[in-house]
This record gives sequence, C-alpha cells and structure tokens, in this order.
Amino acid sequence: VFIEALRGGLGAYAKSFRDPAAWQAIKLTLIATGISLPLNLFFGIFAIVAAARGDFGRAVLYVLIGAIADAIDGRVARATRTGTRFGEELDSLVDAISFGLAPAMIMYFAVLHKDGWDWLFVFGFTACAVIRLARFNVEQAGRAKTHFRGLPSPAAGGVLASYYWFSQTSLYTETAIGGLPWHILLRYLMALLAFLMVSDVPYPAWPTFSLRTVRGVIGLLGFLALAIGLVFLPREFFFPVGIGYVILGVATAVMNGLLDRGNPMIHSSIMLRTALARRLGGYRAAFEA
Repeated sequence: VFIEALRGGLGAYAKSFRDPAAWQAIKLTLIATGISLPLNLFFGIFAIVAAARGDFGRAVLYVLIGAIADAIDGRVARATRTGTRFGEELDSLVDAISFGLAPAMIMYFAVLHKDGWDWLFVFGFTACAVIRLARFNVEQAGRAKTHFRGLPSPAAGGVLASYYWFSQTSLYTETAIGGLPWHILLRYLMALLAFLMVSDVPYPAWPTFSLRTVRGVIGLLGFLALAIGLVFLPREFFFPVGIGYVILGVATAVMNGLLDRGNPMIHSSIMLRTALARRLGGYRAAFEA
C-alpha cells in the first residue's frame, strides 16, 4: 500500500519537493494512507478471533475501529488525490473481511446456532458484502458522490456488529425490546442487510465537512454527534442510529417510487430526454460518418 501510495502521490507533488512544508505534508499523507488499510485488516481479523474466544464486546469494538481506519483512508486519499486503482481494490478486499465476514462471525458465535445450518446466514451476508464492494469499484469508486447505490458495507457491518453492544444495555434488557425473539429476528436482520447491500436503494453519502455550505455544516454536526455518542454512550448509540440509517434509505426509495408513479409528468420528461438523447446520438453518428 505504501509503495502504491508513493507512486501515486509523488508524481502529483514532484514539483513541491524543495518546499519543506509541502514535503512534510506529503510524508504525513503517505504514512496515513499506508497505515490505515493494514489497521483495518488487523482489527477485522482481531474481531473474528475475539468473537471465537467469546469476547464479543471487544470484537464489536474492533469492527468499529476498523471502520474509523477505513474512513480515514478514504478521506485522506480523496483530499490529497493520492488514490490509486490498486488502493481501491485492496480497500475492498479488506472491507470484505472487516465489514462482511467479521460482523457475521460475531453474530454466529454470539447468537446463531453453531450446530445447524445457521452458518448459511454468515455465507449470505459475506457474499452480498463482497458483491456490493465489487459493484462499488466498478460504478462509483474514485468519483464524487452524494448517494451510494445500495447500503454501504461498513454501515451494514456496523449495524450487525453493534447489536451485541445494544443487547447488553438497560435500554434493551429493561424494556419491551428485550422481550422480542431476537435469536430469530437476527436471522431476518442479516438477510435484510444483505439484500439492501446489493439492492438499488439509494443511501446518502457522508457530506464533506465545510462551514460554507448547508450540506457541509450538516456533515460536520453529524460527525460531532457520532463522536459524542462514541465517547459517552457507545453501546446505546450505534445500533439505533444504524437502524435509523437503514430505514432512511428504504423510506426514501419508497417515497421516490410513489412520487414517480403518481406523477405522469416525470415519466413524460424521462421519455422525452431519452428520445432526445437517441436523436442526438443518431445525428452525431451521421456527422462523424
């Protein structure tokens, strides 16, 4: 990773080598990019090992640390334009372990039946995470985006893993929530999250931090809220917030579908744009011939 980052970064900043401040910034960027990916992989595997040992609380923590490392890597690469195709592919392979296999294995050891066919839920969740990451690399990797196509694998893995934390809180054990048959519901939750990862349901991307735009301010406030929740109420905070994010995407898709179906003008405009695009394509082909 470090070598690939070196190749991508040094070419972009070759003219700044004589500037000590610029060179220092380059070194910090390369170090951050070269460390965050191995950290993500390390904590993903560590989470599986901790779950196998029965230390489920630490296993959830390791998944979340991996998510933080993954977020740092992506933001550094985009901000400094040092991302490479190799880095994108490696990031997806690491994410498949940290946010696909690791959360599923936590649920397998903590909740599911190990002597039956429940391991198929682990397979299904992990397979959909791999497909989601492969599709992301083909369609959206390296591009500016406001929405993701399908539930992002870090979000799906975080929701699944953080359930165990939430199940150990008084908000769960001392309310009607704890009386639900979660040993059965978790199977449906895994299947739902797996389906949403490979679906076309749009999920909002995290806005870039900025004080100049409303979207940037919302992104900054959301980050501060997550930081506060992580510090003060991590076990009570992450699972409900993650479920809210999952519901937000589904509700948005349903509303968009209802609005499109109920407004014939939308369909007319789409058909008009399609016809114009085909006509212009025909003119261009004729002109080039």
